[in-house]
Amino acid sequence: MPVTKQAIKKVRQDKHKAVYNLRRKNAYKKAVKDYLKNPTEVGLKLVFKTVDKASKTNVIHKNKAARIKSRLSKKLGMKSKPTLIKKKVVKKIAQKKHKVKVKKSL
Repeated sequence: MPVTKQAIKKVRQDKHKAVYNLRRKNAYKKAVKDYLKNPTEVGLKLVFKTVDKASKTNVIHKNKAARIKSRLSKKLGMKSKPTLIKKKVVKKIAQKKHKVKVKKSL
């Protein structure tokens, strides 16, 4: 049993955090199970959102979140790298178009 005031307060805080963390953990697990039953892009976005929130609040480790997202993306057959390459190419083209030429005046 805690004796000091700060220890008593810590026990109260831990009870609250345990409930909150369990809620986050159950939410991401439910989202993953639902996605595995019916893999869709909307479901994948929901899984990404819940896993990222769980990772951000330290309910799960960030590497575990990345591993879950990677494996579930493979289930859907999404190829993320080509879209990233396209965005880079589009960005370079946009930068070339918007370059301003400065005239030298004497």
